[in-house]
Amino acid sequence: MAINTISLETSVRTGRLRAAWRAAHAPVAGVPRWAPIAAYTISFAVLPSALWRIVAVALGEGDARSNGQMPDWLPVDAYVLFLSALSELLAFTAFGLVASWGEVFPRWLPGLRGRKVPTLAAVIPATIGAVIITALCVMVIVTTFTGTTVQGESVPSDFPGNASHGWSSYVFYACYAPLLLWGPLLGLLTVGYWKRRVRASRQSVASFSS
Repeated sequence: MAINTISLETSVRTGRLRAAWRAAHAPVAGVPRWAPIAAYTISFAVLPSALWRIVAVALGEGDARSNGQMPDWLPVDAYVLFLSALSELLAFTAFGLVASWGEVFPRWLPGLRGRKVPTLAAVIPATIGAVIITALCVMVIVTTFTGTTVQGESVPSDFPGNASHGWSSYVFYACYAPLLLWGPLLGLLTVGYWKRRVRASRQSVASFSS
């Protein structure tokens, strides 16, 4: 009896997790096939760099505290975990441009549940994010290949690309190179979201008028 109860509870939890996953990732009607792929690509593109930071700290490489980049009171492990989790969370928001929760506020948001998300409330932050992320990636590329900062100064010896040597430098670049996809893909998803919402709004007005 106890085994059956545990099995039932496990099945219920699994069903809830699957439902939550579908609600968070499933594209709504009208979303082109490439859009969900682009959203997944963003999440997977951010993951390698997040894992690299965690592994680097675990192995004691690139200690930011020793070169004064971090205050003594801030634990390095906590900072790296927070930064990695935050980057993945920001990457996940790309699904809001293809899934239902990007068009209608989820029911767990009090005061907003069930209401339509204003188009600009999604488009403006996503556009700003795409521009900033793309600009940062371009700056990192220029800094890496020229060896100078945006101010024209030489990059410090502890710059990530310089601090890694041998095989670790190749792994570093392999982990961070996918981030170049983040900004452009987010921009494409934003344009697709904007067109879809505007088209749906026009169709709604046309059907109401008729």
